[in-house]
Amino acid sequence: MARRRPWVNVLFLAPVVLAFVMVIIVPFVLGIYYSFTDFNGVRTTLTFVGLDNYRNMFRDPVFLHSFLLTLQYTVINIVLVNVVAFLLSLLVTSDTPGRNFLRAGFFVPNLIGGLVLGYIWQFVFNNVLLDLGRSLGIAALSRSLISDSGTVIWAMSFVNTWQYAGYIMMIYVAAIQGIPANLMEAASVDGANYPQRVWKILMPMMASAFTVTLFLTLTNSFKQYDLNVSLTNGGPAALFMGKPSKASQLLAMNIYNTAIASKRWGDGQARAVIFFLVLVLFSLVQVWMSKRKEVEM
Repeated sequence: MARRRPWVNVLFLAPVVLAFVMVIIVPFVLGIYYSFTDFNGVRTTLTFVGLDNYRNMFRDPVFLHSFLLTLQYTVINIVLVNVVAFLLSLLVTSDTPGRNFLRAGFFVPNLIGGLVLGYIWQFVFNNVLLDLGRSLGIAALSRSLISDSGTVIWAMSFVNTWQYAGYIMMIYVAAIQGIPANLMEAASVDGANYPQRVWKILMPMMASAFTVTLFLTLTNSFKQYDLNVSLTNGGPAALFMGKPSKASQLLAMNIYNTAIASKRWGDGQARAVIFFLVLVLFSLVQVWMSKRKEVEM
């Protein structure tokens, strides 16, 4: 039996660990430090301002508006993406002709980058749908959905669902294929119709898949940036707490605009720290609740 050499393991792990420390750990720690300073991205002499950046953040209506919009966008996406993906998974695992072609077709939008996808759908909302509305006399399409503060978040959620549902669908497909077919057949013989079989047998046995998909949808929606930039760039204008704001500026874009565009890196880093803590909290709560549901099922 060959003798183990710990130094060999260390040697192989060293490049990966070094890269992880330099790319993740060091910037994370520096970001926390900068959140307590007046760093502007250029100045080398920093002034320690304590919790001022955090206090100013929670007094900023634009930040609060972005935070609430992000929560709204996340809730809408969690529902839409998972409902659509689950229905698609039922379709492509049934005896539908061409189901393998459908699987590929539903998954393809996920391969399109968020920036490209946003510009494509911006053209659709601002040109194709408007022309279609004028031709058919549909009043609801007389105005671009992404230029209306009341519909822009729903339009963004629709595009995200169109892109992301196919990916989540594949997770559900893998879970469905792992369920013994004889269980569904036995339930059918006992007189259970298809909705009953799905509700009483399929969904309880897919509990672990729901835990994964809910987590992925939550984190993906909360961190949304590229689609936000290319589709709406935060617009249109809106009022919040009597102050001018942007109707679709999500939290990630707000952090970028504060730190990079406005050169207020200290403020931006404070917002990023709060963003990280909130995302971790929401993710842990979601996974805990889903795992508890798995046990109950």
